[in-house]
Amino acid sequence: MNLKSALNKYVTVSSDILGGTPVFKNTRVPIKILFDYLQGGDNLQEFLDNYPTVEKTFAQKVLELLAVYVIEIETGNETAA
Repeated sequence: MNLKSALNKYVTVSSDILGGTPVFKNTRVPIKILFDYLQGGDNLQEFLDNYPTVEKTFAQKVLELLAVYVIEIETGNETAA
């Protein structure tokens, strides 16, 4: 899987937006905030409730793509990111 091109549908990285911090497409919400919520014990819906500009499908897809990528790394099937 080419993770970078798959994520491009859901993530924007631009020096014009938060200095190049990866954000959910069409928002100024950093991807990292989603992971901070999950690490803190919150669930996806709590994140979405607090960041209503993030589309649920975008957040779900980012999590799904990264999970698949991690599995590929673990099984040795990793392709170029």
